[in-house]
Amino acid sequence: MSFPEGPIWLIGCGNMAGAMLRRWLACGLDPRQVTVVTRSGRGAPDGVRSLTTLPADEVPATLMLGFKPQQLDDVAPTLAHLRPALLLSILAGVETRALASRIPAGAVVRMMPNLPVAIGQGVTALFTNSADPDVRAAAEALATPLGIAPWVEDEDRFDAVTALAGCGPAFVFRFIDALAQAGVGLGISPDMAQRLALATVDGAGAMAMNAQVDAATLADRVASPGGSTREGLNVLDADNALLRMMADTLAASERRNREMAAAARR
Repeated sequence: MSFPEGPIWLIGCGNMAGAMLRRWLACGLDPRQVTVVTRSGRGAPDGVRSLTTLPADEVPATLMLGFKPQQLDDVAPTLAHLRPALLLSILAGVETRALASRIPAGAVVRMMPNLPVAIGQGVTALFTNSADPDVRAAAEALATPLGIAPWVEDEDRFDAVTALAGCGPAFVFRFIDALAQAGVGLGISPDMAQRLALATVDGAGAMAMNAQVDAATLADRVASPGGSTREGLNVLDADNALLRMMADTLAASERRNREMAAAARR
């Protein structure tokens, strides 16, 4: 699958947008095809044109919004005249109708990547109202080098997907840290505990990805009756402690996404 043709402009190039762009370049995107526009003029990879203002007398074929959602109303008026064929947005909580009302485009696609896109092992959820197969193909051409790229067919579910996959790596990182700290509490050195926690999560994740059964079944298979793993699982399973904590965590993230969506509608 080849990348979309024509100029690609990124408005903003923070951690996520920058990770996406670097992955695209590593997968063969021509840097001469890309323009990055930021307030500072910094953050673009080598070989990519980096500007602090929009290029005069030029228009992009693909325009990607990579700034903070709260900046939409400040930035959008400066982009409304561009009318790109494809408008991509990684702005959490900002719906397609809010985007289309501010920046006219041939088609609008929401993309919600997570941080592992930087190494091609991420999740990039996609949504569009367009039924044009060329629009979907262009979005997939940019998303698939980043990892898996599922289409969310109901935009009302996009905030939930964002909470799980978009925010999820941060929750996993917190779990890794907690696992390591618990090991330190048992007398393991901090360096060793960190290495063990990282390797354990990495290996378990890889095993779960390739298993023919779900993660809950894998956990039960590891836990022999009366053994030490079962004793630990009993703590996590008591009163659905871990499940309730994760449900509350995702609900908080989804709620914040919906708050940002409501603000963008005003």
